[in-house]
Amino acid sequence: MTSLLRIISSLIFTTLIGTTASCAGDVQSGRDFTVIDQPLAVPNDKIEVVEFFSYACSHCKEFHPTLDAWAAKLPKDVTLRRVPVTFNRPPWARLSRLYFTLEAMGELPRLNGAVFTSLHDERYVMNSDESVVEWAVKKGLDKNKFNALFTSFSIQNLPSRADQEAATAGIRGVPSLVVDGKYLLNNEAAGSYLGLLNAADKLIIKARTERRKKSK
Repeated sequence: MTSLLRIISSLIFTTLIGTTASCAGDVQSGRDFTVIDQPLAVPNDKIEVVEFFSYACSHCKEFHPTLDAWAAKLPKDVTLRRVPVTFNRPPWARLSRLYFTLEAMGELPRLNGAVFTSLHDERYVMNSDESVVEWAVKKGLDKNKFNALFTSFSIQNLPSRADQEAATAGIRGVPSLVVDGKYLLNNEAAGSYLGLLNAADKLIIKARTERRKKSK
């Protein structure tokens, strides 16, 4: 075989291998994700990825920095939203209220990761409203403003709404990801946090393609 033929043959082989790998890497319904029966409400102009999580969950704590790094590189038409679930556990409900309070105060970028660190690394116990307020003050937040929000009627109602959304999505454990309101990823099939985000990337492409077809 001439040198030119070897090169051509090698290129064809590489192309075939790449195509096969690409097909093998496609996400499959029933294996990598399930389609939600009643899709969640989504923005018209964004493909939304929702993370259902809890500050009390050690796996969520491990996933948090990887998810943050991934979210920082998302395309302009994709957004990440977090939903703190409780699974009807009062201690988790308190932490859900903490998330929504920090969100309302615009403090999530600074303190979201700090909550995980305090709970899991520093073993700070947030077993009462007072202990949560004390934590917030130690992090530099105004005590009166934080407490007013944390105990407000509007914040008190948000955990139940989060749980309703989780129930609609069929969430049974955390962390869980839903893409474009209708694709619930299978953590076990992903095998790792990076595998989970890789599957999410593919579902984002799928959702984008479907949206473009509908707009035509």
